[in-house]
Amino acid sequence: MDSQLDMFSKAPLPVVEKVSARVVLRRPPQTSAMSDEDMARKLQESGNYRILRKLVARPVVTVRRPQFSGLGVVLDTETTGLNHRTDEIIEIGAVAFTFNDDGVIGDVIGVYGGLQQPSMPIPPEITRLTGITDAMVEGQVIDIQSLRRLTEPADLIIAHNAGFDRPFCDAFSPVFSGKAWACSVSEIDWSARGFEGTKLGYLIGQAGYFHEGHRAVDDCFALLEILDQQQADEESPFNELYRASQQSRVRIFAEHSPFDMKDHLKARGYRWSDGSDGRPKSWWIEVDEDDLNEELRYLRSDIYQWDEADPPILHLTAFDRFKA
Repeated sequence: MDSQLDMFSKAPLPVVEKVSARVVLRRPPQTSAMSDEDMARKLQESGNYRILRKLVARPVVTVRRPQFSGLGVVLDTETTGLNHRTDEIIEIGAVAFTFNDDGVIGDVIGVYGGLQQPSMPIPPEITRLTGITDAMVEGQVIDIQSLRRLTEPADLIIAHNAGFDRPFCDAFSPVFSGKAWACSVSEIDWSARGFEGTKLGYLIGQAGYFHEGHRAVDDCFALLEILDQQQADEESPFNELYRASQQSRVRIFAEHSPFDMKDHLKARGYRWSDGSDGRPKSWWIEVDEDDLNEELRYLRSDIYQWDEADPPILHLTAFDRFKA
């Protein structure tokens, strides 16, 4: 008789079949590395991002192309304050470029940037704004001869707020006297181009760039790039500025206008002059020559209420428009 143990020992053993598992490793699909520009474009096309590209200064060429016969200079100053009579220039930047008769920008042909030590310490708020310290300007002097070589042959000097920069430059050196100036703030209709402000930082940002602001040469290159931006079926900002610089304008002083009419004048765009800059102490406005008669008619009928009123007027060209 088989024991209980024999019953278990003699039971047929199950056959275990060894199956070797075959693991197939699949490589991820090969993808080519995306360039920075491809990644930026992909993000922008998603609609969830706005991309700002670093603004790169244009190269300086050594040979002028003959089809670009005009010469412009973008100029910027950093100063110790806002008053050209009491404050001083501590930095000047200038970028010379060529253009043609149609207002098309050609090439950059010269650059100058220089610091100058003022007679007094730089105010802390100016250092915070510009990054220029007393240590940076110590012993520094702006090279007038280098500036002369750039500006003397220029047909047009451009500043972003020429009403500020030109008086400082005229007080600094006679190098700038007798030159035609243009203002990229007041002589370009930025709002019609879809820009929300006229500060250089706004213009740069809305155009899709960023740059190191508040240093003179950097601001000059930034402004030049914005002036050359052109949308489809639209003239470039520089072309608009160039045309405006060739037009004569008229400054009208509403001298001795009734005091109770000041709000009307202000609403129409007149600005107040306190007489400290040599202008008449009065409200004033600047208009195109074609609009002179209409503006005089408004003053005589709505402000003075006297048909023979003869407010002082001053005819201006680009050679004297932004003088102090």
